[in-house]
Amino acid sequence: MEYHIKDINLAEIGIKRVEWAGNFMKVLRLLADENKDKLKGIRISACLHVTTETANLLIALKKAGASIRLCASNPLSTQDDVASALVKYYDIEVFAIRGESRETYYEHIHKCLEFRPHITLDDGADLTTYAHLNNMIYEIIGGTEETTTGVIRFRAMERDKSLKYPIIAVNDSKTKHLFDNRYGTGQSTIDGILRTTNILLAGKTVVICGYGYCGKGVAMRARGMGAKVIITEIDPIKALEAFYDGFDVMPINLAISKADLVITLTGNKNVIDKEAILNAKDGVILANSGHFDVEINKNALYELSEHYETIRENVIQFNLKNGKKVFLLAEGRLVNLASAEGHPAEVMDMSFSNQFYSVLYLLENKNKLENKVYTLPYEIDEKIAKMKLKVLGIEIDSLTKEQEEYIKSWKEGT
Repeated sequence: MEYHIKDINLAEIGIKRVEWAGNFMKVLRLLADENKDKLKGIRISACLHVTTETANLLIALKKAGASIRLCASNPLSTQDDVASALVKYYDIEVFAIRGESRETYYEHIHKCLEFRPHITLDDGADLTTYAHLNNMIYEIIGGTEETTTGVIRFRAMERDKSLKYPIIAVNDSKTKHLFDNRYGTGQSTIDGILRTTNILLAGKTVVICGYGYCGKGVAMRARGMGAKVIITEIDPIKALEAFYDGFDVMPINLAISKADLVITLTGNKNVIDKEAILNAKDGVILANSGHFDVEINKNALYELSEHYETIRENVIQFNLKNGKKVFLLAEGRLVNLASAEGHPAEVMDMSFSNQFYSVLYLLENKNKLENKVYTLPYEIDEKIAKMKLKVLGIEIDSLTKEQEEYIKSWKEGT
């Protein structure tokens, strides 16, 4: 076995945490049992957040027969005890260390591609883009993408006709984005911020940049905890939706002047730029829950500051030249993973079931798919939802024969 982790002795702690998360990922466990040995001889390289939930996905894939290498999709999201447990107890090769340098980050990606995988699993598209840019496609027949940011990158590759193998956009499945993005991000982002700052949200003015499913989830949770929420948007339809959901909507340069806390969830660059920083309310806290650390212009923060220092774990205080203070959480990286544990296992059960099905789908359709971005068929989405309802002990109605005939017919009217 090859691996590069912080400390193998952390495995004793990690195994307990991995098993705890597994208790809430019963759909994934069922899929592993149903597909035992179906992935025999298949090599999978994964660039994902190294968490207890990811561990359970990889364990399920290994149970189905796959050989696996894992690297981190973010330098600050790795849980070192989980990485150790995967190596020691599950014989999964892991290349991930929390806080690793950018150089080490890409060395680990390189190691995962040296594995000559048949399938890649991505969260942010770094593994696949590295393979394309460094001529390391080798035997890859297809890949998957977990998050919105990565899907955007892959659709750009498809438009440029530079995509060299098919990608399944896991994020586009309803049992992923309707739950993981909204309920997972909503809870874990607030969790990361509170663990880092210990602030009281009640009474605070919270500005949320972006009203996609992730932004909606955080807005819902912040309001539920007593915060006054303002939304900033560039999409007129989402802006209207936010307004009719009961939130104030305004441009970032105005909103930040009122904000006690700003959270970015857009997937875009410099959402909080120099002008916004200068307009910020004194003492504002800046946090990001988008995939990459580009949403808050950190270079501008340093340029506009006369002094900065770490005053608390994962909190940097910037003393601006205009006399104001600004606090940046988790170096502008994913606050829910850099400062907390990421999404709860129960919601990742569905997301990673989509990942599992995506691997099966790519193998079943080998050489049949074009070099494009695909969404899993609705039937798979529906199957995952039914399995989740079953493990939750929830029953629902079904159509009668008369109702089935009625919705298929066009003849019966008023």
